[in-house]
Amino acid sequence: MTSLFKHVGKDLSASIVVFFVALPLCLGIALASGAPLFSGLIAGIIGGVVVGSLSGSALGVSGPAAGLAVIVLTAIGTLGSFENFLLAVILAGAIQIVLGVLKAGVIGYYFPSAVIKGMLAAIGIIIVLKQIPHAFGHDADYEGDENFVQSDGDTTFTALSTMLDSLTPGAIVLSISALLILILWDKVLAKKHQIFKLIPGPLAAVIMGLVFTSVVPEGSYLYIEATHLVNVPIPENLNSFLGQFTLPNFGAITNLDVWTVAFTLAVVASLETLLSVEAADKIDPDKRVTPTNRELLAQGTGNILSGLIGGIPVTQVIVRSSANVMSGGKTKLSTILHGLFLLLAVILIPALLNKIPLAVLAAVLLMVGFKLANPAMFKSMYRLGWAQFLPFIVTVLGVVFTDILVGISMGMVVAVVIILIENYKNSHFLNVVKDSSKDNHVYMTLAEELSFLNKGAILRELSNLPDGTFLEIDVRKTIHMNYDVIEILEDFTSKAKERNINIKLISTRGTVENPESYSEFFGVNASASSH
Repeated sequence: MTSLFKHVGKDLSASIVVFFVALPLCLGIALASGAPLFSGLIAGIIGGVVVGSLSGSALGVSGPAAGLAVIVLTAIGTLGSFENFLLAVILAGAIQIVLGVLKAGVIGYYFPSAVIKGMLAAIGIIIVLKQIPHAFGHDADYEGDENFVQSDGDTTFTALSTMLDSLTPGAIVLSISALLILILWDKVLAKKHQIFKLIPGPLAAVIMGLVFTSVVPEGSYLYIEATHLVNVPIPENLNSFLGQFTLPNFGAITNLDVWTVAFTLAVVASLETLLSVEAADKIDPDKRVTPTNRELLAQGTGNILSGLIGGIPVTQVIVRSSANVMSGGKTKLSTILHGLFLLLAVILIPALLNKIPLAVLAAVLLMVGFKLANPAMFKSMYRLGWAQFLPFIVTVLGVVFTDILVGISMGMVVAVVIILIENYKNSHFLNVVKDSSKDNHVYMTLAEELSFLNKGAILRELSNLPDGTFLEIDVRKTIHMNYDVIEILEDFTSKAKERNINIKLISTRGTVENPESYSEFFGVNASASSH
């Protein structure tokens, strides 16, 4: 518990940013799903408080996912009512718990690093392209849409021209002002005084937006209509508030369609969660590894509770997780707090929330998107060679022009083909021997060919090493080492120091103790050889 509050200042600051990012996404995804708006908020609250508490992910944020919107919309129509659909959500959660117990979370370790990085870069590009229309006051597409073909008939690119027909001057002024505040806060003010590190720039931008909507008179040139503001349901009284919670129809338990939807939701939600887990771990500055089976158990519990009280399905989500990392979040306290803020805000200040302009929140997301799609990542992946760059760029293009799961599948196919080309002559093995004559002395011999398929075994062995271990890694037989494996060793370096683990790397080029950089040792082309 102490470690949860170790970075309370940074986590509080990050949670406020994640709250502002999550609020319109919860509402937008519920709208696109054909579900009540309040059901999206329920999912966001449970994703933050319940899943955040149970999860082993330090920085992952859960809530309603855009990738499930079409499935939810179709399912509600197929099942005949929202109440029947809620039963499917509960059953999907139960199936996820079963998957966690069966340790199906190991699937998450088999996504290649290049594909995960491609997904992150693609999400960054999508955020930027999707938020530009909102920044200009064109809010035809719902917040949180990640698909290339939008629900309003436009595509990601045609929306950029369509927005020119319905510009909102006030929104443009606000988005530019918010961007200036965010850049000034990040680049200048945060370096001037500690107070600017504790108070997040997005909060200052939102306050500016609230002041703007409060003082600009209706009918004026810069006035912003309600359609360009956050739209939280406002209950008239306690009964009206409680009436927003919907109970599932357990009488539909024998309906085969309910079970079909449940299995579909469980599989897709679990895949999206595992992808997001890998992505969040990849951008975690502390390089922590999330226990994927525990994550499935947490997600399953969250979906059961969400379905019980009228919420749409929950998954770990990349955009909110990325915003958490980019805002300096350190522990899962930031995730839990953002869920509590959602709960308190919809109860106490829904009218105030409805004065927040979407253009300001678009500016916040534009900053997140730019950081994810940083051109430096493209350069670094290109330098790693075609074996890394090709699946990376295919994933980027696939995700941008289709959706996350299709794009990931395209990248995976390319990665597997490359691995098969590289490995068709060689077998894979990992040999670990503990020397009983020496205390905590472990020898690890790596295979001739190492790919992302070996990630799970190597991660498990390194994680299970006792503190104070003397580890000898023998790569004298290794002909080719995929960059994913080098990255695992690189990330383990800091953990090894913390756990007093000494490493001796043995190769035909010599022996090195506690190498500072495995990438430099093996070469930036991600290839290790015995020569």
